[in-house]
Amino acid sequence: MAPLKHFSMIREFHLADFLTLANAACGLAAVFFSMRYMGSQALTDFFAAMAMAPAALLFDWLDGRVARWRHMHSALGRELDSLADVISFGVAPAAIGFAAGLRGGWDWVMLTYFVCCGVSRLARYNVTAERLSEGADKVAYFEGTPIPTTVLLTGILAWTAWQDRLGAHLYGGIWTIGPCDLHPLSLLFVLSGTLMISKTLRIPKV
Repeated sequence: MAPLKHFSMIREFHLADFLTLANAACGLAAVFFSMRYMGSQALTDFFAAMAMAPAALLFDWLDGRVARWRHMHSALGRELDSLADVISFGVAPAAIGFAAGLRGGWDWVMLTYFVCCGVSRLARYNVTAERLSEGADKVAYFEGTPIPTTVLLTGILAWTAWQDRLGAHLYGGIWTIGPCDLHPLSLLFVLSGTLMISKTLRIPKV
């Protein structure tokens, strides 16, 4: 019976938590497909990575709906949701961007900034969620754009792939600034990250 003790945490999971794990699995799959694309250069791998974004978004939406439907909100579920979102809507878009051709030194800085903004935004949300909810079941508004909005970035990258504008053919070309290269397209990641950590931008939660 001793080995069964290792599964005690799994027994504490609710249906919504398993949907959250599916969200994280989609994000990790997007990273794997991105890495495979870099080796194969097969667009099917790149589009497979793209397809994981709406799948992750669907599971992210479902876990919240199920949690409210079953009235099962918990600190564990909130933390689990944030960790899954970091993978699916933070790390995965950055990995897809890198695979698409954002590989200059300044691009690395931009992508890193983007992921750090996503992590910071989720940490702030978890800390302030109780205050923002004001006793209700959910928060009334978001401070800064929610991290799932980064699916717009993957949508843009999907469009560039559809137009055969990956790698050296990325829109905006490439700039050499000092010792490193920068693709202007990576500035979209900077914009997305900055909007996420904004405290003045308030978006009603529906």
